[in-house]
Amino acid sequence: MMTSEDFSRRTDPFRRELLVHCYRMLGSVHDAEDLVQETMLRAWRAFDQYDESRASLRTWLYRIATNACLTALKKDSRRPLPSGMVAPGEDPTLPLKPGHEVSWLQPIPDAMLDPAAVLASRGSLRLALIAAMQLLPARQRAILILREVLGLPAAEVAEMLETSTAAVNSGLQRARARLGNVTPSEDSLGEPSSAHDREVLDRYVAAFESADLESLKRLLTDEAILEMPPFLNWFIGADAYTRFIARVYEMRGTDWKLLPVAANGQPAVAAYARADDGVYRLHTLQVFAVEGSRISRNVVFMDDEVFSLFGLAPRLS
Repeated sequence: MMTSEDFSRRTDPFRRELLVHCYRMLGSVHDAEDLVQETMLRAWRAFDQYDESRASLRTWLYRIATNACLTALKKDSRRPLPSGMVAPGEDPTLPLKPGHEVSWLQPIPDAMLDPAAVLASRGSLRLALIAAMQLLPARQRAILILREVLGLPAAEVAEMLETSTAAVNSGLQRARARLGNVTPSEDSLGEPSSAHDREVLDRYVAAFESADLESLKRLLTDEAILEMPPFLNWFIGADAYTRFIARVYEMRGTDWKLLPVAANGQPAVAAYARADDGVYRLHTLQVFAVEGSRISRNVVFMDDEVFSLFGLAPRLS
């Protein structure tokens, strides 16, 4: 008879990759953690029905996790970024429009991932790609992840989703076409060096902390994107980007500390602004995409739940 210790010994090695799988499906780290727990509970209850001759334990767990995610997505089908909802803003000086009613996409800390998995799948974890996946219907999203990211055969995916191989191939074709229309250019590029990305971001941090807008602008691509959930406003272009940063300096001052973190296999920073009492207080978590030697995207999160997820201190000593 299978004991809980035996079950844990056999299934625990898959927990981290199942977390990543559920995160890709749901766009939320907290929801993904809940679904991994649900997966393990379902697996424990059904383990006496598991037939090792038909599927590996890994494949069987992925089947349970995928179907658990599909059930969850019937209630809330996607977690977007502002760029997936509204047109870009034209005037960075206009008031910010809150979208607190929206369940926004969350970043995932690299610390929660297996380091080998981060290196192997940085491209499939990038925020822009996760956000694009959220625009797909839930079953197309599952097919795309199972086939393209995990590399499972179409027949195996069909069995997991209780459909036909033809339906899987058709769904994959439609998902690819849709993703091709919405995925930003950075996600069609080759895999950049993590060290190179950090070097570029270090120059950005130096310019930002110096309030050097001209140097900051030179570090941006011509079509650089800046978006800031939970606000609906987002901007495209180096000029609009730097005009908004100028507005931030007017509102928050120019004394900032930006500390390195990592999210979704991308360089990121925790930004602290100096308040009137001299204390640096947490302002945002910012996740960057690098194209060549310039910044192509910055997703700025102002969310206590995200801050907690990354273990960020509310103030600097």
